[in-house]
Amino acid sequence: MKFIPNTEPERAEMLDAIGVKSVADLFEVVPESVRFPKLNLPEPLSEMEIMAELTAMSDRNADTFHYSAFIGAGAYNHFQPSIVGQMISRNEFYTAYTPYQPEVSQGTLQAIFEYQTMVSDLLAMDVVNASHYDGATALAEAAIMAYQVSRGKRKKVLVLPSVKPNYRKVMRTYTQGLPVEITGDENPNTDLAALTAMLDSDTACLVVQSPNFFGELEDLRGLADTVHAAGALLVVHTDPHALGLFTPPGEYGADIVTAEGHALGNSLNYGGPYLGIFATTQKLVRKMPGRVVGQTVDTNGKRGFVLTLSTREQHIRREKATSNICSNQGLNALAAAVYLATMGKHGMRRVAELSYHKAHYAAAEIDKLPGYQLLTTKPFFKEFVIQCPKPVAEINTALLAKNIIGGYDLSQRYPERANQMLVAVTEMNTRRQIDEFVAALKEVA
Repeated sequence: MKFIPNTEPERAEMLDAIGVKSVADLFEVVPESVRFPKLNLPEPLSEMEIMAELTAMSDRNADTFHYSAFIGAGAYNHFQPSIVGQMISRNEFYTAYTPYQPEVSQGTLQAIFEYQTMVSDLLAMDVVNASHYDGATALAEAAIMAYQVSRGKRKKVLVLPSVKPNYRKVMRTYTQGLPVEITGDENPNTDLAALTAMLDSDTACLVVQSPNFFGELEDLRGLADTVHAAGALLVVHTDPHALGLFTPPGEYGADIVTAEGHALGNSLNYGGPYLGIFATTQKLVRKMPGRVVGQTVDTNGKRGFVLTLSTREQHIRREKATSNICSNQGLNALAAAVYLATMGKHGMRRVAELSYHKAHYAAAEIDKLPGYQLLTTKPFFKEFVIQCPKPVAEINTALLAKNIIGGYDLSQRYPERANQMLVAVTEMNTRRQIDEFVAALKEVA
């Protein structure tokens, strides 16, 4: 409830029940010197006045409803069908708690099962869990899983430098308690061929991202065979929307696939909560972290759903667990299921086509501007890198004054990439917005 209407007699009754005279008595354990500090608060307002003030404050936010946005770098502004919010707002789905009791959780379990099935088809992988916190933790868990698949004999995780910087940091954080070495990304110029040359008998897995952090599509044909020949696993982090157009990782031999699923029906949310997608092959399913919902039949032969492989979680036989995950993003996974069911394969392809063509139109137009240059030379999906004539921070400040959220300043993570902007374009960006963005870039140069 947003408001609990306790009357004074009810408050007195509750205080009497717990044996204190006033609410102040509840805070006696707090040292008096720091108890109830005086706050410089304004005079109280009516609900109507408060709502007016809060609305005025929120209108100062640079949101994607009032600004055209060209920033991505892992968080993308894709359309959310209204049915998604309607479905996940139903009372049955309000809790994200794990449905341990299948006899009273059939609806939630079926929704998760349908999510797993659709994402499995999208990625062309055998098994999908439900789910991880976000794409970063999913990728970190993939590295740990590869280490465990080798039974701790292989300790090296090779990572391409074009994997999102934040993800690589999370991988190092997650593995700091294990004898696992995250390497290969120290030199930003290391390409896939150079990374592949580092494969040896101590390599647990090779990690790539495609489309990578710079929006480029990596050529992964034949990579799985090379990685497997060295006895390692191939881990691929991808963009779910890109798979509306391009070959899914399962079709070129990936052993573990991860993705950030927030754009599948979830809003940007200032960075979270997000949805970590995690998939693997049937061969490796018993080493996969997270929850898996399976389909079965009851004693009457009726279709039903249960949590399977539960010994890998924390509620029973914790010594057998493959991960310390003790919660999930069930509500966000449900949103993704509703989104995927609503869009269908043709809708996913259409979103991918629009994003692809609009991004390429924007890139070509910006490349014509004096002082700007398109640096992306590989095939790309919906993001590309441009060289700017002045610091990106200055350009973005000027763009904000025109109600435009500019691209990501790459110098924040890559000092050698001064004056380089990572631009993202999705189906949400209209032709008019793109043209206004190009014109604004020309003006602020």
